[in-house]
Amino acid sequence: MTVPPAEFVLPTRFGRAAFGGCYAPETLMTPLLELEAAFRAAQADPDFGVALARELREFAGRATPLTPAPQLARATGLQALYLKREDLAHTGAHKINNALGQALLARRMGKTEIIAETGAGQHGVATAAACARLGLVCTVYMGATDMARQAPNVARMKLLGANVIPVTAGQGTLRAAVNEAMRAWAARCDRAHYILGSALGPHPFPTIVRSFQRVIGDEARRQVLAAHGTLPEAIVACAGGGSNALGLLVPFAEDNLRRMAVEAGGHGRELGEHAARLDGGRTGVLHGCKTLLLQDSHGYTAGTASISAGLDYPALGPELAALAVDGRVEVWRASDEEAFAAAQQLCALEGILPALESSHALAALPRLAREGVRVVLLGLSGRGDKDIASYERALKSGGAA
Repeated sequence: MTVPPAEFVLPTRFGRAAFGGCYAPETLMTPLLELEAAFRAAQADPDFGVALARELREFAGRATPLTPAPQLARATGLQALYLKREDLAHTGAHKINNALGQALLARRMGKTEIIAETGAGQHGVATAAACARLGLVCTVYMGATDMARQAPNVARMKLLGANVIPVTAGQGTLRAAVNEAMRAWAARCDRAHYILGSALGPHPFPTIVRSFQRVIGDEARRQVLAAHGTLPEAIVACAGGGSNALGLLVPFAEDNLRRMAVEAGGHGRELGEHAARLDGGRTGVLHGCKTLLLQDSHGYTAGTASISAGLDYPALGPELAALAVDGRVEVWRASDEEAFAAAQQLCALEGILPALESSHALAALPRLAREGVRVVLLGLSGRGDKDIASYERALKSGGAA
């Protein structure tokens, strides 16, 4: 692996543990440098900001609403609960924010093709929709295991014009899909841009993704102040790669409140039975960045397990890992059974079907209430239509998909 010059790496490190950086093969260093320069230029260009805001409003449907959930609040022991409804954004999740931002950036760079990876399928659908909107060719790499359990999203991507390529390596999940997408980008970087969907990978991807996703927290901050009069006592988000969690939590980084990111506890505590990176992960490098990573005793990346296809990545995004290690974000875990039970409760009490990813955040509510928290803002990262097959399996098996 080639490490770029110090002036490139140092500004991209997060926290005391120096997570992040750019550990990329030589063939990708020039495209990454060009991408950073293009992103900085776009950030400084008011016209780019206007164009992105227009697409987010007219195409993605922003701002998404903040929904009070009084019945669920009472059932879990809270005084008040507010749901930030990313499930109501176009394509059904927060992923459209980053997909539109990066697709506009790619077009600004003169790229004609988009490469993406996807786990739960929401990033793939969002990217396919953004490409259709902006006239870009779209290729999505998706693990064969994820394709089987997220068939509705595979069909949606194809209907939106994307070429969906199955990846059979490894567990056939997100990690393998990222591998293939990065290889494809290295071979076609002269004409293609890689839209990475999570806040991970080599610099500048974690910064780019977090920047395009912080619209979630910026909106939520204004909305909760208008609805409640003060900030909540705690903010909760699910955590896979970290795009949803950072998008919601970062705008509240300097406030005196609790910030939680909930990982996938899977079906056990042993390595390979969960995807809880903070509890059991060690510092390592995966897909171009240094972060907390689930590894076996020999240092190999470990397998993971989760009821949710979007939370089973073996590494935590580097900025989220740094915030956790620095004590600025609490990272909890929720088991498959707890997430499924929390989803059922939201359905029955509030008439909202959440994505299984978001259900992990919902599972944290009773514990927060027991610890004396009264008012909570929770990020509902996506809707549960894509997870119907998993929900049906869990119902038949009594709670485990």
